[in-house]
Amino acid sequence: MQIGEVAARTELSLRTIRHYEETGLVTPSARSQGGFRLYTEADVARLTVVRRMKPLGFTLDQMRDLLDATDRLDAGNLPASERDALLERIRGYERDATEQVEKLRTQLARAEEFATTLRARLSPAS
Repeated sequence: MQIGEVAARTELSLRTIRHYEETGLVTPSARSQGGFRLYTEADVARLTVVRRMKPLGFTLDQMRDLLDATDRLDAGNLPASERDALLERIRGYERDATEQVEKLRTQLARAEEFATTLRARLSPAS
């Protein structure tokens, strides 16, 4: 699929997808005869992972590291020690993600309380 369809499916801008390509997070699987970037479902899945990591505050290097770990696991045929090390890296990202989600939930709850306070101020006195 072309970049426009990928952008629509991932809810990322064309500029962001190109930036992720420039930084090595995702590479189009092919190019059309006209030079257009062509992406596969696997490319869309990678971009979706990146899109989900971004609001949790992960850096591009962390995104790259996680994608590398999952790629290596998916390739299979690893010695048990290497597989275990990769799984531990992924567990670390899962712990970090869970921690960030909890922080975001707290921030959201505070924001909702604030909005409720403002609505109460705007309501006519009963």
